[in-house]
Amino acid sequence: MKSALKWSAVGLASALSVFSSPMNLRPVLAQGSSSSGFEFRWDNNSDFRKLYYYTSSGRASGRADYYLVLGPKDRKTALIKLAVSVPDYFNAEIKPENVELCVMERGGSLRKTRCLEVIPAAVEVTGNGSAIEVFPQRPVPVGSTIGLHLQIFNPDAGMYQFNALGQAPGDIPVSGYLGSWVIEISPND
Repeated sequence: MKSALKWSAVGLASALSVFSSPMNLRPVLAQGSSSSGFEFRWDNNSDFRKLYYYTSSGRASGRADYYLVLGPKDRKTALIKLAVSVPDYFNAEIKPENVELCVMERGGSLRKTRCLEVIPAAVEVTGNGSAIEVFPQRPVPVGSTIGLHLQIFNPDAGMYQFNALGQAPGDIPVSGYLGSWVIEISPND
């Protein structure tokens, strides 16, 4: 019994010495960017729908692939038009040739978010870059995960809210709110 106590006391002492010795500790930064643990919005009402996104780089001025995803539960009708509003202070150039409408695979812990198949579509970006309008050649049916794949250089650090509006086939050309992607870009330290 005494030897067991002696060995446990020795083990405790050696464990404590590890924690009391000086170590070279450095902060660890997360890789990739999807969303932070803390999110702040001015208008917190029930009409807001947060959508999933993934960016390959969350650093200001870094080259990044954006995947703005609409899952099967995010839309209830087929789409003949997808419009995405871009904040006016998003100071990155979005070129139509760098935007694709895709059937997406939503990532997780074992796989990355990616474009599985490009959906043929015409893409227009307004002159001042405040909106992206996507017109698929055929209506995009419900039931699959779709989204936009953008290749851009990140803007300055900050939070940016992109809003998605979808237009369903029918006689009345009205777009309805689908949700928002709130993207956070970190400064270059």
